[in-house]
Amino acid sequence: MKARSCPRNCKFVNMLFYKPLSAAGGWEGKKQNKPGDLPVEKQLIFAFGGKANDTMKNKIILLCFLVGIQPAFAQNDTVQLEEALLSDSYFLRFSETQSKIILSDSILERNSSSLTSLLNYNSSVYFKENGLGMVSSPSFRGTTAQQTAVVWNGININSAFLGQTDFNTVNPKTTDQIIVKPGGGSVVYGSSAIGGSIHLNDELNFSRAFKNTLLANYGSFNSYGLNFGSQFSTDVFSFNVKSGRNGSDNNYKFPGTDEKNLNGQFYNNSLNISAGYKIDPSNIIKIYGNLYDGERHFSLISSNATKTKYHDYSNRALAEWNGFFGKFISKLKIAYLNEEYRYYPTLETKNFNFGKAQSSIVKYDLGFSLHKNIFLNAIFDFTGSKGKTDRYSSDRKTGSASIMMKHQVGRKFLYEASLRKEITDNYGAPFLYSLGIKYDLADFYRITFNTSKNFRAPTFNDLSWPGTGNPDLNPEISYQAEIGNQLYSDDLSVQVTAYYNFVKDMIRWVPAGGGLSAPENTAKVRIYGLESVLKYKKNFGSHFFELNGTYAYNVSENRETQTQLIYAPYHKATASLGYSWNRISSYYQFLYTGKVFTDSTNKNELNAYTVSNLGLELSLGKKLNYRLGVQVLNLLNEKYENVLSRPMPGTNFSFYLNFKL
Repeated sequence: MKARSCPRNCKFVNMLFYKPLSAAGGWEGKKQNKPGDLPVEKQLIFAFGGKANDTMKNKIILLCFLVGIQPAFAQNDTVQLEEALLSDSYFLRFSETQSKIILSDSILERNSSSLTSLLNYNSSVYFKENGLGMVSSPSFRGTTAQQTAVVWNGININSAFLGQTDFNTVNPKTTDQIIVKPGGGSVVYGSSAIGGSIHLNDELNFSRAFKNTLLANYGSFNSYGLNFGSQFSTDVFSFNVKSGRNGSDNNYKFPGTDEKNLNGQFYNNSLNISAGYKIDPSNIIKIYGNLYDGERHFSLISSNATKTKYHDYSNRALAEWNGFFGKFISKLKIAYLNEEYRYYPTLETKNFNFGKAQSSIVKYDLGFSLHKNIFLNAIFDFTGSKGKTDRYSSDRKTGSASIMMKHQVGRKFLYEASLRKEITDNYGAPFLYSLGIKYDLADFYRITFNTSKNFRAPTFNDLSWPGTGNPDLNPEISYQAEIGNQLYSDDLSVQVTAYYNFVKDMIRWVPAGGGLSAPENTAKVRIYGLESVLKYKKNFGSHFFELNGTYAYNVSENRETQTQLIYAPYHKATASLGYSWNRISSYYQFLYTGKVFTDSTNKNELNAYTVSNLGLELSLGKKLNYRLGVQVLNLLNEKYENVLSRPMPGTNFSFYLNFKL
C-alpha cells in the first residue's frame, strides 16, 4: 500500500503514523520530532521479528501454513520499504512507551573498543569491572548482571551457562547502532530483560554506496586497536563487514602506590558481516554473522597469587526472510549461537576447564494491519540449547507464543499491549504481559506509562552444577511500572522517568556446607528510583556545541534484610560536552559513581569516585574525512576501584587516526 499524503513533515506508511527524525538520535529539527523515537530512515516498515511454537514438527507445519495463506489475503499493493533496514524491528514497533538512549556515531567513535567503557560514560548502567579489560558485569536500574539482556539483531545472546554477557567481550565498533533501553522487555526478548536491555543492531542500506572506514589507536600500557569497516550497496544488494583487533599489556601502575597490575594482558579479534538481497519489492533475504575470539590473563590480587587465563570464543549466525503482502508482513528468522570457553587455573600447566553451549532458534511472526492505525503481531518461537562442560552437561527446549497490539488514537495518544506464554522442559515458565501508553500533552511535553511482568530463567550452572545444582529452581519474577516525562524543543530534550520494580524468587548461591554454595530461590527485592537524560545541541555560525547527561538514583533493597544489594550504587551521573569549530573539535567526559556495598550486610563499602576524560581532534583533507585525535583518560589521576581489591588505572593517554573513504 502506498504512503498516503499527510501534513508537512509527517508520514503515514501503510496506515500507521510515524514522524521523521534525525539520524543522531531523533530529537533535533522540526518541532514535531520527539525525543526517544527512532529515525524513520532507520526503520523497516512492518518488519517484525518472530517466534516459533513448541515442537519442531508442529513449528514447521505452522510456518508452512501461515506462509502459504498470506497471498490469499494479501492486497495487490506493495509496501514501500525504507532504505535502511534493521533486523530488531520488535524494538522499533513496540517500545514507544518506554525510554531509550540511542548512541550517536560520534559517541561510538570517541570511546574505546570496549562496550563497558562506552556505556559507563554514556548511560546510567553501572559496571562491576574486575580491573581494566577484565570480566565486566552490569547493574541496570539496581538489578543483577543476569537481569540485563543483550540483544543482537533481535536475538537474546546472554550466556546459557551464566545467564549474562561479559561486556568486555563485545567490540562496539563492529556494530552499526547501539541502543540502551531501561525497563522490562521479557515479552519480546525473553529471559533476563528485567532491569533493561542493550541492543546491538546492524544496518543494511540499499542506497548505491561504497564506504570504507579505518580507525587505528595506540596508547599507554602498549594498548592498541585496529578497526576496519566496509559497506557496499546497490538498489537490490547490500553488504557490510566490520572487523577489529584490540589488545594491551595492561600493566598500569596503581595510583598512589609503586605497584603495577600484574598478569592483566589481553587481546581480542572480532568480525561482523551482514548482507541483504531484494528478490523483488515484496521479498528480502538477509544474513548476519558475528565471530569473537579473545584471551585474557586475569589480573592478580597480590604478587603471590597464581597466574590464570581465560579464552573466549563465540560465533553467531542469523538468516531472515521478510515477506510483504499488502496488509500482511511475514518474517522468518533462523539463528545459531555458539559459545565456548577455556579456563586455565594455572599457567604452569596445559590443563584447563572448558565449556561449550549451542543454541538453535527459529522465530516466526505474522503482522497484520487490522484497521486504520491499529496493528497486530503474532510471534512464535522455538529454542533448543545444549551445554557441556568438563563437569556436567545440560539441555533445554523452550517454545513461546506472543501477541502484540499497537493502536495510534489520533495524533496525540498511543497505547500498546502484549502477552507472552512460554512452555519449557526444565522450569515453570510464567505468563507475561506488558501494557503502555503515550500521550502528547503539548507540542513540547509528552508523558508515558508502562507496566509489565518479566522473568529470568535459571541458567545451566544453576540447574546442573555437580553436587550443588538445583533442578527445582523457579524463574525469577519481576513486576514493574514506570512513568516518564519528556520535555523537548528544537535544541533541548529532557527525559525524567520514575520506576518501581518488585522481584521475587531471586536466585542466589548460598552456603550449603563443606565450603560449597548452592543456588536457591531466596530473596525478594524492592527496587525504585529515578533516572533522567539530557540532550542539548546548538549551532552558532561555524561553532557547534553538544551536551549530553544522565543521572540515576536507585534503591535496591532486600526485603528480608532491609539492605542494599551489593555493587548497586545509589547514585550515578554522567556528562559529556562537545565543541567543534571548523577543523577542530574537543570533548570532555565526566563520570560520578556513588559508594557501593561489597557484602550483603552493608558493613563494607567502596568509596564514591569521579573520573573525567578529555579529547581533542583535528580534521584533515579536502573533505575533512581524516581525523587525528588524542585522549587523556582519568584526567585528574583519580584513585578508585569499582570491585574490591581491583584498582583501575590512573592518568593515561590514547592517540588515534580515523579515515573515512
